[in-house]
Amino acid sequence: MRSFSVSFDYRCPFAKNIHLHVVAGLRAGAPWDVTFVPWTLNQVHREEGDLDVWDDPKKDEQLLALAAGVSVRDHQPELFLRAHEALFRARHDRSVRLAAQGEIDEVLAPVGVDVTAVRDDIASRRPHKVIAESFHDFERFEAFGVPTFVVGDDATFVRYMVAPTNGGAASITVIDSLLDLMAAQPELNEFKRTTIPY
Repeated sequence: MRSFSVSFDYRCPFAKNIHLHVVAGLRAGAPWDVTFVPWTLNQVHREEGDLDVWDDPKKDEQLLALAAGVSVRDHQPELFLRAHEALFRARHDRSVRLAAQGEIDEVLAPVGVDVTAVRDDIASRRPHKVIAESFHDFERFEAFGVPTFVVGDDATFVRYMVAPTNGGAASITVIDSLLDLMAAQPELNEFKRTTIPY
């Protein structure tokens, strides 16, 4: 069993690509113990002196999808993979902003999520506290973006350019190859193509 954490923000297309691979791999039986960690880009880009985004009601729409994902992960975990995929696909395949509760409901209800429970949880601001705790936990890794993998005490940001197209076995190969590289080559700090080959 391989254990790792991986951060997500539904607005990031690179997070979408990696997370859909992780979801496809898990569905295909990958022997992974995965912790899905909410992490918000808005906190990184806030103006100095502003409230933390999770404490600022004016920023609630920016955290709404992330808060909904946290709610499903924590209180309806048997539906999380379906909800997680649905939120990413709504944002990036259908350009749904995910900035209004009605938009969230329309994405989550068809996959079986109790949207009233999600609404109540978000209204309590419990998911916002979880987002804050996760963000602060990732500060020790000096995380700067999503998706960031954490394996043991090492963190690695990965920008992977394509979502799954070839089924779960191919996604297992993608994620395992990344984890192998992280484990075997800790001295490799940056590996980046100068152009996108497609």
